[in-house]
Amino acid sequence: MNDSDAVLAANLQFYQAFTTRNIEAMEALWARRAPVACVHPGWPPLADRAAVMESWRNILSNPESPRIACYDERVFLYGETALVVCEEELDGGTLIASNWFVREDGAWRLAHHQAGQLVARRPTGPRRPAPGRMN
Repeated sequence: MNDSDAVLAANLQFYQAFTTRNIEAMEALWARRAPVACVHPGWPPLADRAAVMESWRNILSNPESPRIACYDERVFLYGETALVVCEEELDGGTLIASNWFVREDGAWRLAHHQAGQLVARRPTGPRRPAPGRMN
C-alpha cells in the first residue's frame, strides 16, 4: 500500500469510527505525540488531545449525533504529514472538511480535523463516495 492509499485508509477509519460511534477506534486514530487540534462546526477550536478526545466522547455518545458519509476525498502528501480534503454529507446538509495526518510509529494518525458548512459547490462531475464508505 502506498502512502496515499494508507492515508485514505486512515481517513476512512475516522469516518467509520464516527458512523459507528466507536469511541475506542476514534481514540486510537488520533496522534499521541504530535500536537492535535479540532474545529467542529460552530465550535471554538480545541487545541489539546484531552479536549479533542472529550469532544469526541461527547459527540459519539450522543444518540442525536448526525450520521455522516465522506465523499470526494483528495490527498495531499507532505513527507511525514498528509492532508485529506473531503465533503461530509449529513442529514442537515454538506460540510467541507480537512483532516491532517502525521506518521507516528509507521501509522498515519489524525492531528487535526476541521469541518464547516459548504455554502457553494463548484460545478463538477458526479460525487465519488469514499472507497469502503459506510452509510
